[in-house]
Amino acid sequence: MTSGSGRLGPVPETDQLSAHWVLTLSCPDQPGIVHAVTGALVALGGNITESQQYGDPISDLFFMRVEVRGPAAKEIMAESLAPVARRFDMTWQLDLVGRPMRTIVMVSKEAHCLHDLLYRSTRQHLPIDIRAVVSNHQDLEPVARFYGIDYHHIAVSKETKPQAEAALLDLVRQSDVELVVLARYMQILSPQLCQKLAGRAINIHHSFLPSFKGARPYAQAHARGVKLIGATAHYVTADLDEGPIIEQDVERVSHSASIADLMALGQDVERRALAKAVGWHAEHRVVLNGSRTVVFS
Repeated sequence: MTSGSGRLGPVPETDQLSAHWVLTLSCPDQPGIVHAVTGALVALGGNITESQQYGDPISDLFFMRVEVRGPAAKEIMAESLAPVARRFDMTWQLDLVGRPMRTIVMVSKEAHCLHDLLYRSTRQHLPIDIRAVVSNHQDLEPVARFYGIDYHHIAVSKETKPQAEAALLDLVRQSDVELVVLARYMQILSPQLCQKLAGRAINIHHSFLPSFKGARPYAQAHARGVKLIGATAHYVTADLDEGPIIEQDVERVSHSASIADLMALGQDVERRALAKAVGWHAEHRVVLNGSRTVVFS
């Protein structure tokens, strides 16, 4: 399982003797979990710098995120934690704090989310390493080239969809990609691709759904006199736009706002929500909890 954070992640800190690690885990809730985990870390000489936990009374699952300074060798850390993980039937992950996550960004023609992710990753320490931009159009190639990022145009039609998705998976494998971000990518992924990217693909969409579907949703919303504009960032699943929600954001709308005003507000909200969700995921602050998420801020 994975997580992330709206805080800007530091660069990974390591030396010959120690490293700064982040451990995330989930397991059936029962007494003694925190004691066992922290005890194993202390036995290694680890210094816990941050710890958060949550017990969900609905799913009866326990979730924990710990940052710890400990031995630089990941094998030593994992060997010490493995008996605790087996004892409590844990799903767990160990990584370096602040390590940029290898990422592919997928886009169509709208540039606002792509611009934002590229800027944040190069100027504001958003902890992702964007290996490529993939698009079913060629419009945004200059944006990627400006940042020195490879751009892959993979055209998609009903007839070529299987080949297009196979090409995407080839890129994912070649670059050992850990995260795929659908930054206003206007194509529906097949259930098979959604399964292969489960827990490592994030999408953003306006929060009008399901009320205003199809073309010109902002015009539809304007006609109804909406008073709130919002966006939802979530994990991708085969159920369109219904995956586990990571972040939502909203702006109030005046009666005087035009359709263009609504669109500008919507793009701004989409940028913010997506950046937070991607950051939280990359910093291992999001843990899946069935159809929901636990987000450690």
